Amino acid sequence: MSETPEQEDEFELYDLKVVVESIEGHCTCNMTVGDFFHLEGGKISLPGQKDFCLFALQSVIPLLPAKQRQCHPADWMETDSRCVCPDPACRLTMRIDRTGKRSLKHDDVSPVSWDDLSR
Repeated sequence: MSETPEQEDEFELYDLKVVVESIEGHCTCNMTVGDFFHLEGGKISLPGQKDFCLFALQSVIPLLPAKQRQCHPADWMETDSRCVCPDPACRLTMRIDRTGKRSLKHDDVSPVSWDDLSR
């Protein structure tokens, strides 16, 4: 992983870890504090885990592409890192942590050729 993209078709994304930080109600999906998943590039993984609640997952997914990118320091996406499950009886809170940075090439993640775009 490089700190700065070296070629015009390279860009950087943060790797993320989404962790269940607290549960203040009754979680019917049997989630526990400390449950987590990783997002690296466009792939979610749940290493060594049983499962992850679909409803909690769907509440955090819209934020992840923005959290993978560097935003202006005053942008709320840089300062805020918590999301809640939509089940009001559960009151589950997740924290989005940046764990690393990776360089990606356009053609590895898009069916549209970078060479075709840069003509």
